[in-house]
Amino acid sequence: MFEKIINMDRLEQVVSLFGSFDENIKYVQKAFNVEIVTRGSDLKILGDVEGVSKATRAINGLLNLINKGETLNEQNIRYVISLVNEDNDEGLSVMGGDSICLTSKGKPIKPKTLGQKKYIESIKSNTIVFGVGPAGTGKTYLAVAMAVTAFRNKQVNRIVITRPAVEAGEKLGFLPGDLQSKVDPYLRPLYDALFDMLGTESYQKYQERGSIEVAPLAYMRGRTLDDSFIILDEAQNTTTEQMKMFLTRMGFNSKVVVTGDITQIDLPDGKRSGLVEVMKILKKVDDIEIIRFSEKDIVRHRLVQEIVKAYEKYEEGKKRNERKN
Repeated sequence: MFEKIINMDRLEQVVSLFGSFDENIKYVQKAFNVEIVTRGSDLKILGDVEGVSKATRAINGLLNLINKGETLNEQNIRYVISLVNEDNDEGLSVMGGDSICLTSKGKPIKPKTLGQKKYIESIKSNTIVFGVGPAGTGKTYLAVAMAVTAFRNKQVNRIVITRPAVEAGEKLGFLPGDLQSKVDPYLRPLYDALFDMLGTESYQKYQERGSIEVAPLAYMRGRTLDDSFIILDEAQNTTTEQMKMFLTRMGFNSKVVVTGDITQIDLPDGKRSGLVEVMKILKKVDDIEIIRFSEKDIVRHRLVQEIVKAYEKYEEGKKRNERKN
């Protein structure tokens, strides 16, 4: 039996680290098969050499998050454990950090994974960024947060958010109301993100002034968007022609973020995804960056990550069988 003692600076650190009913520390104990106990301001870790070593690094990583003002939860604890298992000590040291912006309720929005952190830095330093990856990685939400930040800081005069109006495998049929009412169901996730960050009243005020626009992709044709932060969501459902049309709308002093998941293409059979093609066409163009998220960047419920991994494994197996046949 090997043991390691970590001295805690403050009692609040111990409380935050252990969590309600010690639920936080139980994740670490289970992951590395160790026992963790407190003795006053000391934290004692007991187990085999490798388990104690990894648990120590995980706890130091979690303390780093606590010292940066982060609240521990299942998602960031699991993520720290995964970084330890990958021997990514550099990642542990840079986890957490400054918030992008505050929601309408005052909650800070921060990148929760290294992939998200890279995405945010890329948006800051490039004119066009493609964020591609599975559901739940925060691609759209973080892009909207960056757009709201740029708008509040007067870096842009307008936010334009769009997505193709493609049904996800089912026909919605006739929708009552005017044209806006008919397209609103397709745009609901974008409204939700804006409402969360601005509040309903502020959003409506900016929308009436024309400072914020949420519209289907078809509305972009023939326009030039200067001084704007432009987001194309669900870009995997654009055709080649639509993607080219969208990207050529950009005017001076504008920034573009394109998000999508190439495993969830809802285009009719035979139609090529504009997102898949444009990543090949523009991959070597200066001031354009492609950020690829993995299942490790998923910040929703733990099962979402497991579902994505299971589907990826299934698709890989299917491709192997097709090659054999």
